[in-house]
Amino acid sequence: MKTKLLGCCLLVLLFSCKEDSTDKATVDREIKQYTIEQFMDNEAVGGGSFSADNSSLLITSNRSGINNVYTIPAQGGEMTAITASDSTSIIAESYFPNDNRMLWSADGNGDEIDHLFVRDLDGVVTDITPAKGAKASFYGWSKDEQYLYFGSNKRNPRYFDVYKMSIDDFSSEMIYQDDSGLNFSGMSTDENYFALRKSLNTNDSDLFLYDVKTEEMIKINSNQSKNSFQDFSNDNSKFYYTTDDGGEFSYLMSYDLASQEKEKVLEKSWDIMGSGFTSEGSYRVVYVNEDGKNAIEVVDAQTMKPIDLPDFKDKSITSVGFSNDEKWMRMYVGGSNVPSDLYTYNIETKEQYQLTDVLNDAIDVEDLVTAKVIRFKSFDGVEIPAIYYLPHQASSENKVPAMVMVHGGPGGQTRQGFNSLVQYMVNHGYAVLAVNNRGSSGYGKTFYQMDDLNHGEKDLQDCVEGKNWLASQTAIDGEKIGIIGGSYGGYMTMAALTYTPEEFDVGVNLFGVTNWIRTLKSIPPYWESQRKSLYLELGDPFSVDSVRLKRISPLFHTDKVTKPLIVLQGSQDPRVLQVESDEIVAGVRKNGVPVEYVLFEDEGHGFVKKENQIEAYSSILKFLDTYLKKENEPIDGPPKSTEMEGL
Repeated sequence: MKTKLLGCCLLVLLFSCKEDSTDKATVDREIKQYTIEQFMDNEAVGGGSFSADNSSLLITSNRSGINNVYTIPAQGGEMTAITASDSTSIIAESYFPNDNRMLWSADGNGDEIDHLFVRDLDGVVTDITPAKGAKASFYGWSKDEQYLYFGSNKRNPRYFDVYKMSIDDFSSEMIYQDDSGLNFSGMSTDENYFALRKSLNTNDSDLFLYDVKTEEMIKINSNQSKNSFQDFSNDNSKFYYTTDDGGEFSYLMSYDLASQEKEKVLEKSWDIMGSGFTSEGSYRVVYVNEDGKNAIEVVDAQTMKPIDLPDFKDKSITSVGFSNDEKWMRMYVGGSNVPSDLYTYNIETKEQYQLTDVLNDAIDVEDLVTAKVIRFKSFDGVEIPAIYYLPHQASSENKVPAMVMVHGGPGGQTRQGFNSLVQYMVNHGYAVLAVNNRGSSGYGKTFYQMDDLNHGEKDLQDCVEGKNWLASQTAIDGEKIGIIGGSYGGYMTMAALTYTPEEFDVGVNLFGVTNWIRTLKSIPPYWESQRKSLYLELGDPFSVDSVRLKRISPLFHTDKVTKPLIVLQGSQDPRVLQVESDEIVAGVRKNGVPVEYVLFEDEGHGFVKKENQIEAYSSILKFLDTYLKKENEPIDGPPKSTEMEGL
């Protein structure tokens, strides 16, 4: 199977206990402030499948205000819109391998029930996975380019089976049935071996190879560890995987299918997040998470020597992909102060082409801020990494307010990629410290497991210590520091306002969990294979753990909240239900505390429509200006169209 190379946009190490270069970073020129409309006029582009003749790429862009599918010439030119949705986000998957048919996916306004769609050569679009209520995922193309592979939970909502579908008549057959939560991870191109993964907890997983001919199930790992399938060699003689067995970070291993011998292939000082071969096996791509920033290596598969890649100076290559004939490569290139642009690169001629220019022409990149990685000591001496954005205009003479930002997860990681909300806040005079609290991924498995069954406690104290680090900086107004986060970060916001009510001056909760018992009981059925591991990390709501889960759930302790709060929520969210936000808003309002509630009827877990992002982010800044900077008179709340009635 031709698997899709990893393309995730997965932040310079700077040890510091006190920022002593604040004044040096202050600029003498006037920093122009930009509106949220100007920031959201930046374009977000993703994907990049080459057409069969390498003349164009199939990509996703939000230039219309929501994700739609476009084509763009491989050597530069105008984008052509293929879809024109104004409600559902549509994501480009791939050109067909032998013609210009197109494959894309779309859900229902954020409900995460994705279907796969084919656009035929005559423009007719067909849902090829129409089963109602079933979720489908594209897995790749067959070696002979006559079939596509996809996963679907149409047979059993809890598990994903693997199907093989003809690209001629779109008939399909099941080739792997999952009845035990052994998740499909990959397959050899001859279809003789399946890679299967069993989650043990949120960090550890068992990895298996299933021999189709002998029906033998081979367990790859000998010890409990984190194990992930990466790829098969082009001749199907070897199986490649990453593991952290015996170490803190994941490294690359090979498994010989004939001899069953294992060999360490590559090890770095950080996690190897992914490794895969190009279609013909000539090149290997390796992704390394270096202190929260993508480091990408493209090497000759035979010599293991890096191939020549363009030098983008102060920007980084964040992801790559290849054409089927391996003559062309597409690259995304960006930084923390500029969104990623799409480039193509001819490996033979060394010619490169910039296909997009996504930063709004009205924005001067010099007015935006480059992130720094800092570290501070937490209450127990544990060193906590964080990403720091300091406004250009900040100095000891011009102290600025600040926000502690917390990522989702709980096992996520804040990275150095461009973030419009962060840059918008920083541009308007707010420092941002994005804390990678204990339990964050990317810093070794010991650090990752430090918050197991400690959520809302030790990880919260890391955030408080982040606030204390901010307050010690000469350019920060220590009396004006708030906290912001989405999903699990939203939970941390509410935990901070509830359990440490005097530490932060305001809170911004984006679709955050507030009732762990309900959330863990109501996880989507297709998360069944992860249910046990989630319960091991967070607690089992059907056991005595429910006592602790209630104790750390802010909903049951809203009487302790004394600081202004804004809550933002999508009503279609399948992960954090709207009722979570409804109830926390109602509970805090009983205290007479200023509370604003922004609800979007057409969004899920995160806001993807530009008009909604504009409304959300402008509401956040207005809230911060009012209650943190205290520049404005108190406001009545967000626009009536998004204000919850009766709350």
